[in-house]
Amino acid sequence: MSEKNDKVRFLATILMLALVHVIGAYGQLPASHPPNQMSPSQPKKPAAPVPVLSEAKRNSILKYIRDRFGVPDNVKLTFGDLHPSAVAPDFNDASVNVDDGKTQHTQQLLVSRDGHFLMLVTVAVVELHQDTPAEMVQRIQEVFKTPATVKVSVGGFKPSLSPDFKQGTLTMDDGKAKQDRTVLLARDGKHLVVSDLYNLTVDPRQQALRTITVHDEPTVGPANAPVTIVEYADLQCPTCARMHDFLETKLVPHYGNKIRIVFKEYPLPMHDWSFTAAIADQCAFEINPSTYVPLRSAIFRSQQLINITNLRDTLLSYGEQVGLDRVQLAGCLDSKASLPRIQRDMAEAKRIEVTSTPTLFINGRMMVGLPSEDAYYQAIDEAMKGK
Repeated sequence: MSEKNDKVRFLATILMLALVHVIGAYGQLPASHPPNQMSPSQPKKPAAPVPVLSEAKRNSILKYIRDRFGVPDNVKLTFGDLHPSAVAPDFNDASVNVDDGKTQHTQQLLVSRDGHFLMLVTVAVVELHQDTPAEMVQRIQEVFKTPATVKVSVGGFKPSLSPDFKQGTLTMDDGKAKQDRTVLLARDGKHLVVSDLYNLTVDPRQQALRTITVHDEPTVGPANAPVTIVEYADLQCPTCARMHDFLETKLVPHYGNKIRIVFKEYPLPMHDWSFTAAIADQCAFEINPSTYVPLRSAIFRSQQLINITNLRDTLLSYGEQVGLDRVQLAGCLDSKASLPRIQRDMAEAKRIEVTSTPTLFINGRMMVGLPSEDAYYQAIDEAMKGK
């Protein structure tokens, strides 16, 4: 993946990745601009009382963060101090320390005083003098150091769930891939936060279980297995290939009929052949469901050999090798007959806020990427215990 595409993808994935591995340079606020610091020209105000958040509420927020962003149990999360926020009167500045046993990083947060809403501060709160789209674009480019080749636009503001913020859309487009992110404009018009507004009253696991469909989907394992794992993957994604090998060669042999794996397509816009490969894979399921996983495995094993030029012939050849009729597969592939299945998977993923691959749900609990094999064994063992 090119550096340019990585930068375009950055804003769409940072909220997932920051809490697990790469907070470092991106997740920490610059020391000179914490969210609540006033510039020297501003008059000093009387010190506000220190906010109080019960231990139970702090633990509840940490659990939400762990469930919503797929943070493994072996990553320690510690809630930091609260301070009144200059961004919005009904919000407090907070932080979470993330310790994976090797490195420690701090993720800045904004938490509503009633404990209902959460925001993750990406890099820094963007300070504005005027709440015009032109200034928002300029300040975002400055704060996030976006390349000159990336077109940035901001707009579409409407009321959010919180009366303290309007919700808009930040779009970044390098001509090859386009990514949208939610931005929140404070009521004073002087602060812009690149973040979703997370509703802490909604249980992420229950939301996933209500949203995800497992009927008529490619599956390995019995329907009555105590643990269901739903995977959203991109066939061109290297980490997805490693995940598939882990599922196929380790998890399934280890747990046997105690787990069921449901496969979903989530081709990413920066990849040039993954969407077509997903169509072929879903065609295999429609023609002969037993060929779906073997074709998927063949594509993942040969990622480095596939390109946009040889894609069609390669997919048809692999289809033949797993037992599909070449002509029938070609007809389905060329007509994109399986496209509605992929569109359903992608729409479903959007509703549960999947933004990167691979993303898995273990009995509704989100896991992102492949932080470690042990993290998955631990999550599955806990799911079997009903945790």
